[in-house]
Amino acid sequence: MTVKHLAAQQYRAIADRAAPLMRVSRPGDGWIATVRKALGMSGADLARRLGVTRARVSQAERAEREGGITLKAMEDFAAAMGCRFVYAIVPAEGRIESVVAAQARRKAEALVARASTHMALERQALPEKKNRAEVERLACTLMEDPPPGFWSEK
Repeated sequence: MTVKHLAAQQYRAIADRAAPLMRVSRPGDGWIATVRKALGMSGADLARRLGVTRARVSQAERAEREGGITLKAMEDFAAAMGCRFVYAIVPAEGRIESVVAAQARRKAEALVARASTHMALERQALPEKKNRAEVERLACTLMEDPPPGFWSEK
């Protein structure tokens, strides 16, 4: 196993540990307002803890709902409420391997389709079953050792 493969495995393990977070979605009021209210803390209380105005708390809560708050601000607000801000990007399908597999399959399908077109022009087309088997074989190969351009759309 190469160092590159080992590093990729370690990064995948880190990303996969965040997968349970995909079941959590931002509440309609945003996290700042939701947690503040859950704690029974007023906006003025939070403002005092942060050393800012009540208007700044309202502004931050609005910015969070609209997607315009910084990560640093979220960390500051969480800490002022005795909480921790958690930030992650999680795979849509639960595991990084699923994302890699889907891309490998798309690449394999494109390569097999291109080859099939050329073979059909020469009247050497393979049966669909053999094409599917070749897509699976090629996808596995691509997953094991993704070539340069693996993530390009072409």
